[in-house]
Amino acid sequence: MLTCTVHPLPYHANPAHYFAAIRHAPGAVLLDSGRPAAERGRYDLLSAWPLEQLAVLPNERGEAFLQRLRDNLARLGEAQLPAACELPFAGGLIGYLSYDFGRHLESLPAQARDDLQLPDARFGLYAWALISDHQQGSSQLVFHPSVESAERERLIRLFSQPVGHDSTEFHLNGPMTADLEAADYRQAFERIQHYIQAGDCYQVNFAQRFRAACQGDPWIAYCALRAACPTPFSGFQSLPEHGAVLSLSPERFIKVSQRQVETRPIKGTRPRGRDAREDAANAAELLASSKDRAENLMIVDLLRNDLGRTCRIGSVQVPELFSLESYPNVHHLVSSVTGTLADDRDALDLIAGSFPGGSITGAPKIRAMQIIDELEPTRRALYCGSLLYLDVRGEMDSSIAIRSLLVKDGQVSCWGGGGIVADSDWQAEYQESITKVKVLLDTLQNL
Repeated sequence: MLTCTVHPLPYHANPAHYFAAIRHAPGAVLLDSGRPAAERGRYDLLSAWPLEQLAVLPNERGEAFLQRLRDNLARLGEAQLPAACELPFAGGLIGYLSYDFGRHLESLPAQARDDLQLPDARFGLYAWALISDHQQGSSQLVFHPSVESAERERLIRLFSQPVGHDSTEFHLNGPMTADLEAADYRQAFERIQHYIQAGDCYQVNFAQRFRAACQGDPWIAYCALRAACPTPFSGFQSLPEHGAVLSLSPERFIKVSQRQVETRPIKGTRPRGRDAREDAANAAELLASSKDRAENLMIVDLLRNDLGRTCRIGSVQVPELFSLESYPNVHHLVSSVTGTLADDRDALDLIAGSFPGGSITGAPKIRAMQIIDELEPTRRALYCGSLLYLDVRGEMDSSIAIRSLLVKDGQVSCWGGGGIVADSDWQAEYQESITKVKVLLDTLQNL
């Protein structure tokens, strides 16, 4: 098997230093672990100038699109990294699946309006990447064997010279406003309660959208947001016509490494306190909450079932249950579900059997998605989809695109939501949907 070429560069903890060099290049993309402030992520990964851009067609079946992704990976060709090189990417696919990619995998109603018109999935096929390893304190260019020497030299030169200061800015043309009034939210909440009482479902993740007109460079907005809310599954993906995906997600969807699978669902949230005492009390209350534990366990069971479709029989385990993770704006309750891919399955089979993530739909999943489509007036687009990479070795990592924004057609959209169960209180849930994104909305407002 052919081996990638690796070229060391000076280490920078903040990927903005290197991303500035490719910010305006076609297909510029960054998967960002939120360093140096966020602690859990290890790698940043950025690239541009993809060999192919792949978007799912409006009526294309999910399996057909995933096969197109597979075919493109095969065309790029298998490769390995040099011995003792631990980097996560050897060339391959980087992009997003929107929440609505689920419509290409399952038969769902189409009541919610598709007013943002975002393609349901969009990937680039990349033959190189700049990867920073924060554990080793290294930044390196990784070139797939197919990259010719002239292109390698061009990229080494590009990232070795200082980048001029970008004088662009970003600002809102008005306040971020919710699409739903509190009374509309309450009405939808009561409808969900009716479905739960009738035995249709146990939990439904319900969200509301905030929007404002905006102008300027979305990258400026992303840099301000990552400073205000650093998270280990962040990302920036440029879109055509000056659009972009901006994600500040704390949540992993699925990771595959050497055929070992892990998913880390978040269910259970409390705001950070105004002082250390209140903060500790909020965290303790979350850890002790039987309601939040029950919600979390419900999603763990759902994910065990989803992973079981693609993993070896008997390999699915729950090594971690109800752990506390804290971020600048909220505390979260997090669990871990693991497994081993079956011999005849790959990471894209895992996506087909598990997408969208159960932590942001509800249980049972398909019924919850039907209720979401009925009660949320517009499609979720990027929100609760996934940013991911999948390389030619079969290595994959992916986020759940919560705390995420879409800049498109002169407006910025942001969503906040939460899981509703039988003993939920509408006012508490309404407030939580705002609390989760308040730091993002406030940051944009102050640019």
